[in-house]
Amino acid sequence: MPALPDLFYVALFAVVLPLLDYVFLWPAFHRRLQADPARARRWLWAWAIFSAWPVVAVGAAIWTANDRSWTSFGFSVPEGWRLWTSLALFSLLAAYFVYTVAALALSAEARASVRRQFGKLTDILPRTRTEMVWFGGVSLTAGFCEEFLFRGYFIWAFATWLGWWGAAAASVLTFGFWHLYQGWNGALRTGIVGALFTLTVAIFGSLWPAIALHALLDLGQGLIAWLALRDGDSTGDATGIDKPTYPPPPCSRAFNAFARSPRS
Repeated sequence: MPALPDLFYVALFAVVLPLLDYVFLWPAFHRRLQADPARARRWLWAWAIFSAWPVVAVGAAIWTANDRSWTSFGFSVPEGWRLWTSLALFSLLAAYFVYTVAALALSAEARASVRRQFGKLTDILPRTRTEMVWFGGVSLTAGFCEEFLFRGYFIWAFATWLGWWGAAAASVLTFGFWHLYQGWNGALRTGIVGALFTLTVAIFGSLWPAIALHALLDLGQGLIAWLALRDGDSTGDATGIDKPTYPPPPCSRAFNAFARSPRS
């Protein structure tokens, strides 16, 4: 049964922090983007990484202080067919990205096509090898943090009143709301991806498969972005600056923009 601190915590990461991002983080990113786009992206990704984990740590502290089981939270390892199926899904997604990355590396026309599809999101996507390393950190952070917050804590907190599926639906809607900076179409796509991760948790009875798939999805699409946006020289540097976009909220800054990125 959730207590008052649990509800305050959910309100913090689902409502308060995104609003603070909109009011303070976005204007700061915008100013930095005008002065030095590469440095602005690194600043955004650093903030995404180093602000996300403390938010999760607060939730972990509340959970531990109430002497609750982490297994009931969703941190259990799938067994039997659930384990093998989750490994198969991860392998299939990894194989897809290997194929796509190889195809992009060999085709300038394919890379140009992908660049056109990114649109305004290019401001928060990696262009160099160094930026790709940063983005890898963001992807791993997103995979764990967003699943902890939305498929873990959020659903658990509201399942008492809404039932598991009702809380899951509310989680998906909130997750989509986090991404309204992408526009309604982007938020809808992100909501669909969030629904798929929610189904993953429901089917496998664990957060771990969703965490792994989420991190891999973001990382793979970051690689696609890097291949498409770099200028093709030996350093992987890119040229060209697009108009600034709104950065994502905590635990989702820059990485879950990828619900909108191409998947073929």
